Amino acid sequence: MDFVIEENIIPKNNHSLWVEKYRPATMDKFIGSESVKETFLQFIKKDDIPHILLFGPAGTGKTSLAKLLTRGINCDMMYINASDQSRIEDVRVRIKDYACSAGFKPLKVIILDEADRLSRDAQGALRNMLETYSAHTRFILTCNYVEKMIEPISSRMQTFEIKPVSKKEVAIRLVEILTSEGVKFSQEDIVFIVNTYYPDIRKIINFAQQSTIDGKIKISKQNAVEVDMLNKLVELLKSPTKPGVFDEIRKMTAEFDSDSLETVYRYLFDKVEEFAKGKEALIIFELADSIYQQGLVIPKVRDITFLACIYKILKHLK
Repeated sequence: MDFVIEENIIPKNNHSLWVEKYRPATMDKFIGSESVKETFLQFIKKDDIPHILLFGPAGTGKTSLAKLLTRGINCDMMYINASDQSRIEDVRVRIKDYACSAGFKPLKVIILDEADRLSRDAQGALRNMLETYSAHTRFILTCNYVEKMIEPISSRMQTFEIKPVSKKEVAIRLVEILTSEGVKFSQEDIVFIVNTYYPDIRKIINFAQQSTIDGKIKISKQNAVEVDMLNKLVELLKSPTKPGVFDEIRKMTAEFDSDSLETVYRYLFDKVEEFAKGKEALIIFELADSIYQQGLVIPKVRDITFLACIYKILKHLK
């Protein structure tokens, strides 16, 4: 199925996946910026919305917020994940067909998730639709990287940055979920999970469910050791001019086998904003190039390719 048309009803909380079961059903249950919530409640009160662009890190509630907004107003809603529909043909055909068709309610809203995955040509086609069908159709776009959106789209939308809430608020929410599920846990479990996957609330909830065995949180020692090493790696990259930093990372790399390196690359990508603020694009390029090189060498020497990548990253960070 290419897209999903949803009725604006509050779903029943009987989903087996915690991340869906505990997705906020009303605006007051949403954990996030109070100023953004107040603005959105005003939209709901007026029963109308402008074109909206939500941006911020993954797992901070952008999609949940978009769906809460559409449930609060009298509208038909279509949800599309742009990572699946990124070509210009998808915009011109699928989105256009829905935008210009007759609706059952006064307003139609199209939620375009991960809109920064759209090609520039597709964004150009979308720009024209924002104006052409604005009388009866609104667009809500979500993205992780607002700089990937072309300026003509950003200028036609009200833009809201969805910032991560504090670790304390995330921990409180996690405790509420575990308590509701009757899961036993320790304070150390909560600290470990939140510190490891913050600010991605989705990953935090998913990992907690994954680690629940026989009604209790059980975090494997191997997992804990690997995460500690990954966190230490990020901390070292935050101090690129520290004497001997490369040697420390080189010794640490000896603890990773060739299969674990895939996890390391993914972790560095997820945490790039923490240790490379303002240079994310350069670091992601080096990670991508190194991942490509990994496929060209035998497993026994992949640690050398990884260390070459680390050397380049440290040069950029300096």
